[in-house]
Amino acid sequence: MQEISFRNDILPLKDKLYRLAFRITLNSAEAEDVVQDTMIRVWNKRDEWPNFESIEAYCLTVARNLAIDRSEKIDSQHMELTPETQELPDALNPYEQLAQSEQLGLIHRLLNELPEKQRSIMQLRDIEGKSYKEIADILQITEEQVKINLFRSRQKIKQRYTEIEDYGL
Repeated sequence: MQEISFRNDILPLKDKLYRLAFRITLNSAEAEDVVQDTMIRVWNKRDEWPNFESIEAYCLTVARNLAIDRSEKIDSQHMELTPETQELPDALNPYEQLAQSEQLGLIHRLLNELPEKQRSIMQLRDIEGKSYKEIADILQITEEQVKINLFRSRQKIKQRYTEIEDYGL
């Protein structure tokens, strides 16, 4: 087994940790604090690093748990992501940019309406590109539960998106 280095193996995970924490807390400052606390906790466990099957999964688990704790403490309200947090391609005309912005806003709102476990699974799978096994390890559930939750959350978002787009509900 190769030696784990904080600088080379753990520090590069900070962006993934931030995105995961932000998805849960919906607050940039809280997400930054979660990443900092995660890095401190992981550093304090450096003697145990060789025992971890995946240091990345361990870091994501710590960040997720800290983010959930912080989110519950402050009773965070679900809020839509602002246009400042979205990246729009330059090639779109203003009408297309507005339409895309509204679609993204709607999808973010629908995603934020999902239960926390389903939001986390979608974040890890669809945004972070994690495998079912990695997600199961991070969330400490079975791969089948990951697949079921992912399927249900995608179906719910698709159903609600269609209802809103087709019927304005």
